[in-house]
Amino acid sequence: MSLASMIDHTVLAPTTTAAALRAVCDEAVEWGFAAVCVPPYHVRDAGSILAGQAPAVATVIGFPFGYSHFTAKAAEAAQAIADGADEIDMVINLAALRANDKAWLESEIDAVVKVTEGKAILKLIIESGILSHAEIVACCALYQHYPVDFLKTSTGYAASGASVEAVALMRQHLPDRIRIKASGGIRDHVFAQQLVDAGAARLGCSASVAIVKGEAASGPGGY
Repeated sequence: MSLASMIDHTVLAPTTTAAALRAVCDEAVEWGFAAVCVPPYHVRDAGSILAGQAPAVATVIGFPFGYSHFTAKAAEAAQAIADGADEIDMVINLAALRANDKAWLESEIDAVVKVTEGKAILKLIIESGILSHAEIVACCALYQHYPVDFLKTSTGYAASGASVEAVALMRQHLPDRIRIKASGGIRDHVFAQQLVDAGAARLGCSASVAIVKGEAASGPGGY
């Protein structure tokens, strides 16, 4: 499987313009990316640009810090779906995770799943680059009991993003039905392929075109 078909082509800067949105949508169609991941404000426009085309429209919830109340996250997700989002990438409450507040995290996922289940693919961002191994495993243990489609490594806004080690650890502790999305700091096809080999099924990238061009230049199976 080509890397292109696994990529969420991403533009999440708060200053994202209509021109930048058009560019990522056009590139997603041209290169066959799985989805575009855009700010909530741009979901409707992305849906209009991509109407009838294969790439899905994804957006972010509770982004990038995850500390908004779970009722706010559920409302954000509901609005994004109403606006046409096919996929929801939500940052979990990292403050609650660090406080070992499992009840809050359960309330959060309960609230969001009620909105997304059967309506949109749900990806939970755990920010693995700033978590301990034990915290990553705890996330896997908790969320495997919910109808979650992906656990995602990173927002791309923390000090550290995706790593092969984190993806492998997540794959080891998640059931097969929950896939892994690696994101944050993926800038070349070599690293992208290493993440896939470790167990990632999706890649969140802004350097998507450079990555697939690098893959093509390397030849079949090449690094």
